[in-house]
Amino acid sequence: MLALIAGQGALPAELLARLSPTPLICALSGSEPDQVVPELIFRLETLGSFLLELKARGVTTVCMAGGVRRPVVDPAAIDAQTLPLVPVIQAALATGDDGALRAVIGIFEDAGLDVRAAQDIAPELLLDEGIPTARVPDDRARQDAARAAAIIGAMAQVDVGQSCAVRNGQALAIEGVFGTEWMLASLQARPDGPGGLLFKAPKAGQDRRVDLPAIGLDTVDQVMRAGLDGIVLEAGSVIILNREEVIAACDRLGLYLWLRKA
Repeated sequence: MLALIAGQGALPAELLARLSPTPLICALSGSEPDQVVPELIFRLETLGSFLLELKARGVTTVCMAGGVRRPVVDPAAIDAQTLPLVPVIQAALATGDDGALRAVIGIFEDAGLDVRAAQDIAPELLLDEGIPTARVPDDRARQDAARAAAIIGAMAQVDVGQSCAVRNGQALAIEGVFGTEWMLASLQARPDGPGGLLFKAPKAGQDRRVDLPAIGLDTVDQVMRAGLDGIVLEAGSVIILNREEVIAACDRLGLYLWLRKA
């Protein structure tokens, strides 16, 4: 039996539309999904009890999908089943996103659960190399994409972000703790005028079972508002939600979408 630990955004609903039978839908308190209804809500302080409940319900496989906020742990709320996990949880919360998620995956695997990626359940969420839009990136954009890939590679060394905006070889913005939407919003008042691209790719060496970067219709609108010319994604490594609608929106707004080979 599959348990879907659903976070915020459109990804959990996209997965549910493709799954039969319907999995057990769960959520972390404070990061409840906005498009699906969870049956079980758990706190980090009671993670041990939650794992026991999954096993009691016959769950063997877990998929984590959607955005999750880092919780603030209340030491007084930690139950007896979670107490042995406290050192691992504390260490996880002190690291970057990839380090924290690796630790969480380890906890689930140590409990005898198989952790599967969203793209393994629905491989059509990923696109191979190509340019599905009418507009194509020019030579300047191709140089900027190479520069952006190098920036993401450098960011991966310190476990920071999965996206950046680049124009004429210069980093306009990089993704931090507030995410891609906040980063793109910060460009709406940019002093250099329009142009440039959004680049998204997973961190080198990250565990791709969780936190794979994603875009959707909202991203396309945010890119347009930021004055950028297009979106470049690492091919086969970034989830595209509502794929046909995203491509149509890019064409309508005159943006390019490039699935670039790593």
